[in-house]
Amino acid sequence: MRTERAGWGTYALLALFTAVSLFPLLWTAVAASRTSTRLAATPPPFRFGRNLPRNLELAWTDARLGEALANTALVAGAVAAGTVLFSTLAGFAFAKLRFRFRGTLLLLVAGTMLIPPQLGVVPLYLLIARLRWTDELQAVVLPSLVSAFGVFFMLQHLRRALPSEALEAARMDGAGTLRTVWHVVLPAARPAMAVLGMLSFVAAWNDFFWPVLVLTQTGDPTVQVALTGLGRGTVPDQSVVMAGALLGTLPLLVVLALFGRHIVGGVMRGAVKG
Repeated sequence: MRTERAGWGTYALLALFTAVSLFPLLWTAVAASRTSTRLAATPPPFRFGRNLPRNLELAWTDARLGEALANTALVAGAVAAGTVLFSTLAGFAFAKLRFRFRGTLLLLVAGTMLIPPQLGVVPLYLLIARLRWTDELQAVVLPSLVSAFGVFFMLQHLRRALPSEALEAARMDGAGTLRTVWHVVLPAARPAMAVLGMLSFVAAWNDFFWPVLVLTQTGDPTVQVALTGLGRGTVPDQSVVMAGALLGTLPLLVVLALFGRHIVGGVMRGAVKG
């Protein structure tokens, strides 16, 4: 197989994209190491200062970031696990099983992707309030346990990666539906499950709109809800706000550093047929 060698122009373009992508994170770290007075000056600082430990400590204490990080990890992990499980099962059913109203149900699932999430906020909040789940973590977890995007993502992958002959062979060996799913479907879906799990985890970690409606800073806040408290007041300390944002971003960077190669490998394997 012939391989193409990248030229200097390719590396220069990649370096430019990398620099542009890393600039917001670098600026956040620089701002977190300064004071609000220095940040308001012209020109703004572009070198690290000496106030990073102090600002990190203030953000950690004032926003209760220890508790917020634990809550967010719990919520994001539960959402990612639920999305991967239910989306894989639904994607398998739509891709390989034949049942009545299959096309209609698939159309309804697709239709939910066309509805803006804001339209469902009021009835969903009324339901959560009636269940007395306001300011409880399950109010954030349960509405996000499955997504139409996840169902379609797994459906497209299983249509290509799971041959019908493997399902027929499992049935001929006497395997039931659950055993077939465990031994045949899940191994074939593993690369796509890893990608979907990562995307769902990041989305749940960064979610702000719904958690800020049903959670409070005095209850069980997530990171995004807790950080809103740092920006309040007559004159918010922007350096402390940046320090809190940096602390809330670091866990995602750790996850990406640990599992990024596996996620990219799963995407590449899913992109190759055969």
